[in-house]
Amino acid sequence: MTRFFCPGRVELAGNHTDQQRGRVMAAAMDWGITAEAAPNDEGVVRVFCRGFDPIEVDLSRLWPDEKERGSSAALVRGVVGELREAVPEPVGFDAYLISDLPPGQGLGSSTAFCVLVGFILITFSGADVPPEELARAVQKAESRWFGKPCGLVEPLTCAMGGGVYMDVLENKIVPVPCDFKELGLALCLTNTGGSAVPAEPAYAQITADMAEVAQSFGEPFLAKVRQPVFDEQWPLHKNDPKWRRARHFFDETWRVASMADALGLRDGARYMELMNQSGRSSELYLRNIWSEVCGAGLLWGLEESARLLDGRGAWRVHGNGFAGYVLALMPEWYFPEYRAAMDESFGQGACQRIRITPQGVRVLGSD
Repeated sequence: MTRFFCPGRVELAGNHTDQQRGRVMAAAMDWGITAEAAPNDEGVVRVFCRGFDPIEVDLSRLWPDEKERGSSAALVRGVVGELREAVPEPVGFDAYLISDLPPGQGLGSSTAFCVLVGFILITFSGADVPPEELARAVQKAESRWFGKPCGLVEPLTCAMGGGVYMDVLENKIVPVPCDFKELGLALCLTNTGGSAVPAEPAYAQITADMAEVAQSFGEPFLAKVRQPVFDEQWPLHKNDPKWRRARHFFDETWRVASMADALGLRDGARYMELMNQSGRSSELYLRNIWSEVCGAGLLWGLEESARLLDGRGAWRVHGNGFAGYVLALMPEWYFPEYRAAMDESFGQGACQRIRITPQGVRVLGSD
């Protein structure tokens, strides 16, 4: 039996920018999915995960099945199917998974699941597949087979590990040093309750609104629109909610590069300044911190973080928003006080420190 681990991901910057071919920065974290797996000679992949129905995929039937669309089985079949050329002689296996990543909370649970399944297949089949190729297979599996739009940076982060900066339009991928502990800072997530799943139509609306503004300039997505051209029209449309979301895109995609530079220069103060700007932009322009169907937990979490961290640290919505986690960064010495206050508001254990792991999906060992 071989043990594997795939990290989840934390979004550091680039809130809702990747679907418009902008810039985004994420990092692999110490929460993730662990698996024990062994090859079989039956030509099937079986996946067992606590809390979910068993999955079985026949390696001789690697084409999309509409009846599976939206299911975990579609993800397994999809990632194996997308790796057909890279793994021409796939070996079946049985895998038993345990996950630290709550589904539907923006921590990359489905993506880490796909990356892990693909990596196990690659390992047992003796193939040589670079992390970027595995990540692109996972992106296609989620988008084409499962039916959920997926950017590349999320699977790339799970596969590569560490911090990853990506300019989607330019297909530029750069590793980013982000050891916050070395900067004397503590990074944490607070679960404010509620599921982000009911807000999926609202996520889609953000993408649709940005795309509509891009199309008004004759472009398919905002990254193709020159910012000076947008800025010239902005005063005429600044009260239009769709244009305000587009304003967030331009400001945020610039900020991502600046935040990556701050990490490279080990300038924690500048990084936190920009992280706060990112959070305010999501609240004021993107408007993804509250939804009737998700409740106001995330809104209260951000307001409580503002009260506790103003002048001390940084806070922002994490991931897609509307429900889920507050991401916060602060000096090490202040973290115990912040955690105690957030746990008092949202329940014991709601606030947890996270650490960036330099390693992506990997083999832990064999029995």
